[in-house]
Amino acid sequence: MLHGQLGLTQSDTSRATPGYTIFSPTGQFDTYLIDMKGDVVHQWKLPLPPGNYAYLLPNGNLLAGGRTDEGVKGLAAKGGRLYEMDWDGNIVWEYIDHMQHHDFRRLPNGNTVYLAWERMSDEAAKRCGGGHESKPPVDGIYSDVVREIDPDGNLVWEWRVETDMAFENYPLCPLCDRKEFAHANAIFPLPNGDYLISFRHNHLIATISRDTKKFTWEMCDWVLGHQHDVQMLDDGKVLVFANGAHAPWHGPQEGSRLFEIDPDNDNEITWEYKGTPPYTFDSPFISGCQRLATGNTLVCEGRWGRIFEITRDGDIVWDYVSPYMIDHGPMKGGNGVFRAYRYPADSPEINGRLPAFN
Repeated sequence: MLHGQLGLTQSDTSRATPGYTIFSPTGQFDTYLIDMKGDVVHQWKLPLPPGNYAYLLPNGNLLAGGRTDEGVKGLAAKGGRLYEMDWDGNIVWEYIDHMQHHDFRRLPNGNTVYLAWERMSDEAAKRCGGGHESKPPVDGIYSDVVREIDPDGNLVWEWRVETDMAFENYPLCPLCDRKEFAHANAIFPLPNGDYLISFRHNHLIATISRDTKKFTWEMCDWVLGHQHDVQMLDDGKVLVFANGAHAPWHGPQEGSRLFEIDPDNDNEITWEYKGTPPYTFDSPFISGCQRLATGNTLVCEGRWGRIFEITRDGDIVWDYVSPYMIDHGPMKGGNGVFRAYRYPADSPEINGRLPAFN
């Protein structure tokens, strides 16, 4: 549905988690930091349209992606340029890989990990199962690569679908085309150096061992509904935004879900959030979530530019809708947001740059 009200629509200050929320509106050149009243307290002017999102580093700098014109055409969520900006908007680091897409993260050692595309060999492409040919690829099938670089841009580690994944065991969703295998959209670093990854087009989330480059855990299930923003919580459970696209429950019920999954207990879903009624929470693409220190969860319902906070019981205690509309292209009139994060006033990311809340 289209929202009738923009900006802050709801706030329960007694139960919401105080902090500043960052987001990059789709199709805009700005990243905004807002307070709990929905007021912009800081913003960065980006040199390029966002390569999906930006977030704050512990030093208070912004790590952002920008969309370049070079590289493969026709695939969703392209980036191409990564850059770090200080609080005042000065670029202090940048790196260009025109095949970069979706996600990127700064590691504690100063390295940066990101997702990229590469064209599969013809032999490997023939072994990719599933999908449909209604829109056959023009120049072959593209697959995903995970690349880790040092601060000087040197490649220090790489994982490739074509050489490191038994991709024949994970056919594409039959409703997806065969232009890419398999649309990775999140890469989450783990404390031991491994990576948690999300592949949208085959409903797969998995842990990649840094040492062996093999999956050490996985969940491949239509219930994930072409998921986004997989992450591991402090207690070892996995939190994911289950978009609902092509999911078995996305029909009469409709709607998206948040799932908390226990990898140590047969991938049991230990917590779930859905709208009431379910169709009132529905974003079949982009979107994300963040578990906050209070136990509440910040949700980015990306399709509608909606960012809201829920309690463990599913009560909405803070609700904001981006007022920044796209003025061109196929999404003209929309206000999508790929992902959002909240930072406490006393966090390293804010570190006294903005006032604490009363």
